Amino acid sequence: MALPTLTPEQRAAALAKAGEVRRARSEMLADVKAGKLSLKAVLDRAAKGEEMVKKTKVTALIKALPGYGPAKAAKLMADAEIDENRRIGGLGDRQRQALLAATA
Repeated sequence: MALPTLTPEQRAAALAKAGEVRRARSEMLADVKAGKLSLKAVLDRAAKGEEMVKKTKVTALIKALPGYGPAKAAKLMADAEIDENRRIGGLGDRQRQALLAATA
């Protein structure tokens, strides 16, 4: 299926919206890294239906946690049986609980 042809105005609006979402996601992850925002708070925001949060990759969120790098994040994801490409909105209840228990 071919992508729809966008007018220059539609393209500019889509690019502006995408930039805004990227900035908001970056700010959220920076708040997690700084300790201003907890993992539980982010998961609660996703449960309330915030699309930007739901579409964030779980790996990026875990790596933003203080004290977690790529190796620890990969181990936590494997222990919680979460695929490396999973997004926050796609987590099941058991996976959410496993993340919260491991980072508590």
